[in-house]
Amino acid sequence: DSNLSVYTDNPDLTPCFQNSLLAWVPCIYLWAALPCYLLYLRHHHHGYIVLSHLSRLKTALAVLLWCVSWADLFYSFHSLVHGRAPAPIFFVTPLVVGITMVLATLLIQYERLRGVQSSGVLIIFWFLCMVCAIVPFRSKILSALAEGTISDPFRFSTFYIYFALVLSALILSCFREKPPLFSPKSEDPTLPMRGFLSSPPPRLAILGYRRPLEQQDLWSLNEEDCSRRVVQRLLEAWQKQERQTKVSTEDEALLGTRPRARKPSFLWALVTTFSSSLLISNCFKLMEDLLSFVNPQLLSMLIRFISNPEAPSWWGFLLAGLMFVSAIMQTLVLHQYYHCIFVSALRIRTGVIGVIYRKALLIANSVRRESTVGEMVNLMSVDAQRFMDVFPFLSLLWSTPLQVILAIYFLWQILGPSVLAGVALLVLMIPLNSAVAMKMRTYQVEQMKLKDSRTKLMTEILGGMKVLKLYAWEPSFLEQVEGIRQGELQLLRKGTYLKAISTFTWVCTPFLVSLITLGVFVCVDQNNVLDAEKAFVSISLFNILKMPLNMLPQLISNLTQASVSLKRIQHFLSQDELDPHCVDRKNISPGYAITIHGGTFTWAQNLPPTLHSLNIQIRKGALVAVVGPVGCGKSSLVSALLGEMEKLEGTVSVKGSVAYVPQQAWIQNCTLQENVLFGRAMNPKRYQQALEACALLADLEVLPGGDQTEIGEKGINLSGGQRQRVSLARAVYSDADIFLLDDPLSAVDSHVAKHIFDHVIGPEGVLAGKTRVLVTHGISFLPQTDFIIVLADGQVSEMGPYSALMQHDGCFANFLRNYTFSEGQEETLENNEDEEVLLIEDTLSTHTELTDTEPALYEVQKQLMRQLSSMSSDGEGQARPVPRRHQSISEKAVQVAKAKETGMLTKEEAAETGTVKLSVFWDYAKAVGLCTTLAICLLYAGQSAAAIGANVWLSAWANEAKMDRKQNNTSLRLGVYAALGILQGVLVMLSAFTMAVGGVQAARLLHNTLLQNKMRSPQSFYDTTPSGRILNRFSKDIWVIDELLAPTILMLFNTFYNSLSILVIIVASTPLFIVVVLPLAVFYGFVQRFYVATSRQLKRLESVSRSPIYSHFSETVSGTSVIRAYGRMEDFRVLNDIKVDTNQRSCYPFIASNRWLGINVEFVGTCVVLFAALFAVMGRNSLNPGLVGLSVSYALQMTVSLNWMIRMMSELESNIVAVERVKEYSDTETEAPWVVEGSRPPEGWPLHGEIEFRNYSVRYRPGLELVLKNLSLRVHGGEKVGIVGRTGAGKSSMTLCLFRILEAAEGNIFIDGLNVADIGLHDLRSQLTIIPQEPILFSGTLRMNLDPFSRYSEEDIWRALELSHLQGFVRSQPEGLDFECTEGGENLSVGQRQLVCLARALLRKSRVLVLDEATAAVDLETDDLIQATIRTQFETCTVLTIAHRLNTIMDYTRVLVLDKGIAAEFDSPTNLIAARGIFYGMARDAGLA
Repeated sequence: DSNLSVYTDNPDLTPCFQNSLLAWVPCIYLWAALPCYLLYLRHHHHGYIVLSHLSRLKTALAVLLWCVSWADLFYSFHSLVHGRAPAPIFFVTPLVVGITMVLATLLIQYERLRGVQSSGVLIIFWFLCMVCAIVPFRSKILSALAEGTISDPFRFSTFYIYFALVLSALILSCFREKPPLFSPKSEDPTLPMRGFLSSPPPRLAILGYRRPLEQQDLWSLNEEDCSRRVVQRLLEAWQKQERQTKVSTEDEALLGTRPRARKPSFLWALVTTFSSSLLISNCFKLMEDLLSFVNPQLLSMLIRFISNPEAPSWWGFLLAGLMFVSAIMQTLVLHQYYHCIFVSALRIRTGVIGVIYRKALLIANSVRRESTVGEMVNLMSVDAQRFMDVFPFLSLLWSTPLQVILAIYFLWQILGPSVLAGVALLVLMIPLNSAVAMKMRTYQVEQMKLKDSRTKLMTEILGGMKVLKLYAWEPSFLEQVEGIRQGELQLLRKGTYLKAISTFTWVCTPFLVSLITLGVFVCVDQNNVLDAEKAFVSISLFNILKMPLNMLPQLISNLTQASVSLKRIQHFLSQDELDPHCVDRKNISPGYAITIHGGTFTWAQNLPPTLHSLNIQIRKGALVAVVGPVGCGKSSLVSALLGEMEKLEGTVSVKGSVAYVPQQAWIQNCTLQENVLFGRAMNPKRYQQALEACALLADLEVLPGGDQTEIGEKGINLSGGQRQRVSLARAVYSDADIFLLDDPLSAVDSHVAKHIFDHVIGPEGVLAGKTRVLVTHGISFLPQTDFIIVLADGQVSEMGPYSALMQHDGCFANFLRNYTFSEGQEETLENNEDEEVLLIEDTLSTHTELTDTEPALYEVQKQLMRQLSSMSSDGEGQARPVPRRHQSISEKAVQVAKAKETGMLTKEEAAETGTVKLSVFWDYAKAVGLCTTLAICLLYAGQSAAAIGANVWLSAWANEAKMDRKQNNTSLRLGVYAALGILQGVLVMLSAFTMAVGGVQAARLLHNTLLQNKMRSPQSFYDTTPSGRILNRFSKDIWVIDELLAPTILMLFNTFYNSLSILVIIVASTPLFIVVVLPLAVFYGFVQRFYVATSRQLKRLESVSRSPIYSHFSETVSGTSVIRAYGRMEDFRVLNDIKVDTNQRSCYPFIASNRWLGINVEFVGTCVVLFAALFAVMGRNSLNPGLVGLSVSYALQMTVSLNWMIRMMSELESNIVAVERVKEYSDTETEAPWVVEGSRPPEGWPLHGEIEFRNYSVRYRPGLELVLKNLSLRVHGGEKVGIVGRTGAGKSSMTLCLFRILEAAEGNIFIDGLNVADIGLHDLRSQLTIIPQEPILFSGTLRMNLDPFSRYSEEDIWRALELSHLQGFVRSQPEGLDFECTEGGENLSVGQRQLVCLARALLRKSRVLVLDEATAAVDLETDDLIQATIRTQFETCTVLTIAHRLNTIMDYTRVLVLDKGIAAEFDSPTNLIAARGIFYGMARDAGLA
């Protein structure tokens, strides 16, 4: 009855409607929801909840409600019996309500049994009952007042009882039940994932507001979000894809059709794995899209209401209320959608990372050679992230067309066919934007390639920094990096200009569309009058379109990036894996442990075979030595036994578990104990035995934290010898059946090698009785082996026991006869006690590194040395019991914790806390350029002014039409409107261009200062900072500065000025609004401060917990062969999952806090809509429809604007952290200048190579003890001086001082009378030559590795190669000097790398040559050649040799014996032996005296 309900100042609903439909709504809802809910409950059982008072009360209320409904029903029957026939509705409704209440009662109990703590379904049911009862509540009172009496007292009273009970039930249902019994209740609460609404995260937010959050404050993960589960599902889907492709290609081959190159689709695997969550989130998105069209309809009614003075005023208030409700609903649904989609995106990233990690453990070596560690890490960091970024936008693919269709439909109803003009423009814009996007994509791909190569180069530079410093090669590599960066920035610049153009089109499009549509509308027909309703409703509809169309280019660019990433990941996942069956581990001839029959092996299918036609049989328990010249395939043989090479023909059988010691020890970044145990359970006795046998006990005395010392990345704080022994101890502890030892004795001193052979490898060692394959260059051990395999050019030249080979008189016997004398066999004379002391001293050994990398050890070493000199002679040093075993558990725990603290080498990467300092923003503004920054601000202000102008003009135009219902001077109106709009677009484009220029400028500047600083950082910085941390600055942080910062700042300006102009317009049209602005602004500010504190800290925790994922990954990739050999792949997968989960734990709350913020902020926006509409209704008499339309249509944009503004603010804060991190590493202290212009050495210096130390002292870092003390000595030009001394005597330090890697504490070094402290580092270092112990090569051509500055002619290089015995190898390569070395020179053997270092020295041919006993990894023949080359080629030079093998320096001019940093003896070898001092003792031990 419209007279009763609509056209009245006191509206009401008819009694019939109240009793029927209104009462049935909650019942219909409950019955409709029931089937789905029951199904859900059946599948989710959490244990039952004990009957509590709360549960009893809820049940009692529901039963009472049932009673009340049926009382009504019986009353109707009672009336019927007494002759008064009530309407049928009085029978139906109580019956329906009563049955529904019974259902609710049963549901309460069923939920309790299934462990539901609070029920969403019932809360909504009670809420609906409550809302539907409000109308009769009011009308019953109104009618009683009007009639002066209550017409039906019984039903009147039952209704109010019903109302009270429903209200109580609603209140009670808001309380939670106790947790269910038998539920796996974890200690830390898991994230409420069902919906972020059920428990918004204020608890965490409040905590984050009070103090910076830490890792342990975070929620633990839900089961279904753990890496384990997610990765497993994705892997299964991917393997299914692979199987299907295989089957289909096989079918095609069978049918004889030409097989199409079908690849398994990783995309399809992703879709099948995550389809359910995609579906759910898309349902929410659909609801949200439909809701967004409600408000424009309400706006149109509101304008009609204002234009109609007769309308009852409650209409206006109802419309304002409806607008508010519709906006709130939209907010809630939208954020539920966001929550679902972001959590799914996170799962996708987790899945992708896990799948890549698992693949990296399995890929074949040929693939390893193609893709470097850097590239694989990029797959994991950048590409997986891209998937995560694109995922939230995917729904736009269907939601945009839907919104466009709906908008056109509603617009057609208002403006008719003129809409098509606007739509045509929209359609025309799409190809234009696609063209821009395509172009941007090509730039993106090229830029990714450059980024990869830059990251790869940086990885190598950081890895070989010491070598660069010693050779003074930094400028060459600096140039290479800057060259790549230059190309990168050019592409970046082009990309940002394109972005600016697309920004311009997107800002102008909505405006041009409304301009053309309205223009066509008024021009087509004289009778078309533009009034407020038409103008502003159509504008608010166009505004709805603005968002999805704005996101489209973002989606297109994200999609293009993701497709590039998809291809890269798919390519990586489809690579060949190692054939697990290439080594037969089951069948073998009885009595044998290892057999190879006719084996031919290669490193990659496209390379010639490295080993061919091998026939080898090794008995169980035998000790087999593998010998042969450099590059003959000894290490390859070991790899073939491990199954790391590709088998072309033949069979390999290995029976039993395997332990493997690689030639270059692979050490994890964890404690020494964890390195030895390598994931096995602790067995104290066996552990002790392993340490003892590998001579590690004395090291533990020296290391600051004993076996709890943390070992840096790649074992940086251990010497080469210690690393090798830790690697060996790992093998010994593993207690395997077969031991494959790839030259473990090369990195240790000769007496230690002897100890290890005797105690570990040899017939008397710990491993006696196990099968041992030992690759070695040490001849003295060969007589004790059971069997010897001699390799030459990848084939077995001879094999057999030692004695048989000696009698056979082949090349092996000749070789031995030449060398035996030099090694000396008289070592058996050694006195036991002497050996012990020697051992302890080697175990302190840090000299096998070029630097003694762990300066903090020095004081400890000093004290130990003192103890040693006064040590009793019963050899207690080696077998000294480790006291830590006899303590109570708690004491031990405390001690271990302490030990760990003292043993920490690398400081934890600190997450900055608190606000980002303003100085960081200032730094960035300076990098962009202050004028540029100012220009951008002004341009944006101008653009906002133009936009406001255009809309105010439109409002005036619409009001004019209202006055006289016909068109006036249309062309003027349109012209001004168009001019203002285009001006706005031009200003936007200008500001985008300015920002693009500034952003690229800043990116260039920040990268440049970081690079320059890192190249000039002293060596000590690299020893204490993991390379991953520096790399993170160069890759992730620089990427953020390049690609994310500038667009974020633009968006922030955009939203800020937008919000400002909205407020200006609303206040101008309804001044009363000022009253509300202040409280809303305060609330907004509070929410923003509250949230940002938490979100920023979560973001920081996330980036700190991200680094370990990548460093663990790169560590894994470099150690795959070891991990596979020991069968630890599963453990490493678990480790990776744990690290990813830790990272996820900080991502989840971040997503949840974003939702919480979004809802609060949009609430502010919704209040703006409510008050704008309310004040318009209240002032309807003084306002014209044009102004109302203007202010309310603007208010409707407020929510989006505020939301984006806060999002961009926090985005900016989290991204500006990249600037903070880059700045932090751009301001570290640097070493002395490379060139000092005032004092450059004369041309041709040093002429004689005379070196003098005067009172020279040096320490590693301030506050540590002196390493060299008052050293004074003089070396004449052309002298050959050997430097010897017990470990820690300062041998390496002395050479490092010469190159000023260590700077003097006091005293001076003079070379040819010139004080080296006065000249630039490069002038000094480029005139000295060193052959370091660890041969480091860089990826690039051989020529680049020998001569990075291209200073020498081709002939010079070939001559150097000839003298270093590499000519044959290089000539055999088709590329010759342009032979490509892979990362770290992996495709050369260690010996060949050593020879390349010799060739470098021969090219330089400087007057001073320093040799850090560079012959450890070389067989004796090559060693002799090297020594001979040095004697002939460097005849006139001054040579300083740090000697490990004394026989190499017995013919030197003089020998310097260092002892505890002091020159103890300095004379010719013969005189020193005669003097019977320290040197005599050492020579006697080596069998040379």
